[in-house]
Amino acid sequence: MLIDSHCHLDFPDLQARLPEILAAASAAGIGRMVTISTHVARFDTYRAIAEAHESVYFTVGTHPHNAGAEPDVPAQRIVELSAHPRCVAVGEAGLDYYYDKSPRDVQQRVFRTHIDAARETGLPLVIHARDADEDMIRILQEEMGRGRFDAVLHCFSSGEKLAQVGVELGLYVSFSGILTFRNSEEIRRIAAGVPQNRLLVETDAPYLAPVPFRGKTNEPAYVAHTAHVLAEVIGVSDAQMAQITTANFYRLFSKAAQADADMGLAIAS
Repeated sequence: MLIDSHCHLDFPDLQARLPEILAAASAAGIGRMVTISTHVARFDTYRAIAEAHESVYFTVGTHPHNAGAEPDVPAQRIVELSAHPRCVAVGEAGLDYYYDKSPRDVQQRVFRTHIDAARETGLPLVIHARDADEDMIRILQEEMGRGRFDAVLHCFSSGEKLAQVGVELGLYVSFSGILTFRNSEEIRRIAAGVPQNRLLVETDAPYLAPVPFRGKTNEPAYVAHTAHVLAEVIGVSDAQMAQITTANFYRLFSKAAQADADMGLAIAS
């Protein structure tokens, strides 16, 4: 079984075809998906998708693009919402200096609020980082010094130093379809250096469809293509890659692991 650790099933391109999308994922061996929050205000939407579909879990948080629209959501509110049994992580939250859709100081403040929530709940934090390596490293080091929290650097497209610091801090690193792009030699080199027990795969659907679907709407079924390339990069079989990333997913997203175990699903270890 493969797991798409990061997708956006509420986005129009996917939600309009959700039964078809989920059936295709199942046929491709994608056993679980996590639909990721971009607005705390849309919590009910994410919850409804996960409640209606056993293969889907969800998160709660504010994407850095939306930090300006949700600048003051308290950590305690995120903690309260995250208590839902199918909510398995906090985020996505972080820093995006490429688009700068929210003021950078607000992004940083909202990011730290999400770290507080992840620390209090014990749930992992899903981190968005783009063109902000220096500040991301600084904040992660400062906050980890204030108290341990688990996290994943999602859709990794940053520099090698951020990957190294993340691993040193005990974070996971997730790779998307970007890994399969012809001009992504540096990302593949970075992926080869990440310890196997810290690797995850994702689609970030509907964005970043992997080769051979580049340019099309991405969907969870396509995570198998990213996993195949990652397997080639680190020198393992596709089956081993599935085992590695699924075990890593359940180790990080332990609430999902417990829920699946309660349903009688054999959990990779």
